[in-house]
Amino acid sequence: MPESISNFDYGVIALYFGFMVVIGYVFRTFITSTSDYFVGGGSMLWWMTGSSAFMMAFSAWTFTGAASSAYTHGPIMVMTIFFGNAIGFGVNYIWSAALFRQMRVLTPIQAMRMRFGKVNEQFFTWSFVPTNVVQGGIWLNGLGVFCSAVFGFDLQMTIIATGSVVVFVSLVGGSWAVVASDFMQVLVILPISIIMAYFALDHIGGVGQLIEQFPVESIAGNDLNYSTILVFWVLAMILQKLLSLNNIMDAYRFLTAKDTENARKASLLASILFLIGPILWFIPPMVAAIVYPAAAVEGQQSLGDLMPGLSNPAEGAYVAMGLKLLPAGMIGILLSAIFAATMSSMDSGLNRNAGIIVKNFYNSVLRPQASEKELLTASKLTTLALGIGIISAAVLFSQLESLGLFDLMLQFSALIALPLNIPMLWGMVFKKTPDWSGWATAIFGLCVAWSAKHFFDPVWAESFFNLDQPLTDREVKDYIFLTAVISNVVLSSLFFWSTKLFYKEPTNPERKAESDLLFKNMHTPATAEEASGRSTDTRQAKILGYLSVAYGAFIGLLVFIPNPVSGRLAFLFCGGFLAAIGCLLLLAARKSGKRDHAAAALKQG
Repeated sequence: MPESISNFDYGVIALYFGFMVVIGYVFRTFITSTSDYFVGGGSMLWWMTGSSAFMMAFSAWTFTGAASSAYTHGPIMVMTIFFGNAIGFGVNYIWSAALFRQMRVLTPIQAMRMRFGKVNEQFFTWSFVPTNVVQGGIWLNGLGVFCSAVFGFDLQMTIIATGSVVVFVSLVGGSWAVVASDFMQVLVILPISIIMAYFALDHIGGVGQLIEQFPVESIAGNDLNYSTILVFWVLAMILQKLLSLNNIMDAYRFLTAKDTENARKASLLASILFLIGPILWFIPPMVAAIVYPAAAVEGQQSLGDLMPGLSNPAEGAYVAMGLKLLPAGMIGILLSAIFAATMSSMDSGLNRNAGIIVKNFYNSVLRPQASEKELLTASKLTTLALGIGIISAAVLFSQLESLGLFDLMLQFSALIALPLNIPMLWGMVFKKTPDWSGWATAIFGLCVAWSAKHFFDPVWAESFFNLDQPLTDREVKDYIFLTAVISNVVLSSLFFWSTKLFYKEPTNPERKAESDLLFKNMHTPATAEEASGRSTDTRQAKILGYLSVAYGAFIGLLVFIPNPVSGRLAFLFCGGFLAAIGCLLLLAARKSGKRDHAAAALKQG
């Protein structure tokens, strides 16, 4: 497989990494305070915040682990996951995005402190940060293992190079560079996804041929004896997405928005992107199931033969179609999209976690009187330390790959992340619960998840329900996920609600004022005038406009690579897409500049 990558592709990948570094360097000038460093001063426009919210819920797992499910079982499971994201962001638009932005904090854990007190501040700080470092290591390691097995890239060099670029962008440019790079990464992913879906359908003869030839036993997919399990799995997945996207920790996605209206528009943009994306992303791996079957047949090479380095060859289904169909040079754009998906999740998490440690531990516990300059220096040092931690974790986690990326990420979200999310959801709905209800519900939920996995396991289910046939491997994994989610949602929610019986008004007036202020803020619209005091609308649009045009022009120049006409047109489409968005941004910047000039003249007059 490595010989399928041309020098043009390597050049495209190298330039992409260089482009990300440039973004970090350019946006360093936006940083004057910890507010700028962690939430962009709360002054970003909806299209930046929305793109970042979308990319934070998106990773290279889409092109590997999720693609493996589409290849093996068809679209039902993966569509549920990503449409679940669309539903979750839809609830953001209707309800929670406004509450999140209106919390008026720099980190989500600051909101947890206001809601549940100092003990919970430290409990959730040291629960979330280590688990996020582990999760970042899993993402980065998964990317490295995949690129090593499929393309022959050196595993550790891939991890170190990718991680280092992420650390540089986050370290130098803070949240401004993180969100700006997320926006640019959306512009890379969308056109290549459209081209991949088009080429894949064209190769197989259209949607009708895909439906007719796709090798699954039923619409529910293969390896399924009990359809009821799939029904409950779908329910559990939607519940998990609703909880993971509508809790206080998720407030981070929208704290950067300029005001309440921009936060709501941002969530709507993310929801729309998750409605469109799945239709594009899972056509190529489903076509791969026809072109490269799981087992070799006469005249057809199996996917396992094509991807001998992968323990689960299905995880290479998306890229296999890219290698077969894309013109020289465009494999580099595809790989850039895969790198982008991992980098966007990492840089956002890195910036958020650094903010939590600095504001909720260093400033809150160690150095309450620290100056803004000291906090900004501590923020950069913490970002560097956490980045090194994630890279180190990725190097150590290669043995986890045997679990399979699809099920690894689902089990992590169900067994570890979900129990921590539940008190963060209900805590902003119900005010009158004791402070200990936060950490107690989280611990209770972790116990529920552990019990569901170890005591009410698939063997117990087969005996309890007196099943005629044993659960298949797929059903075992689905069962573990759905029992962890449903039991946690039901039991942990009941536990949290029951703590209302022990509620007493805080005797400490400062504690009561802190809690009252959070709920007052949440229901008071945030305005643009509350932001950092300086309008950055014009600069945001202008800088990203020029960057989009420049990168689009570069991709457009790749039309001169010797390729068939269809390949050259593909480069024109990608480059034109980026350049067109850039031109729209430059037009918006000009209009914004005129408004700023008129407002300044009116103020002087």
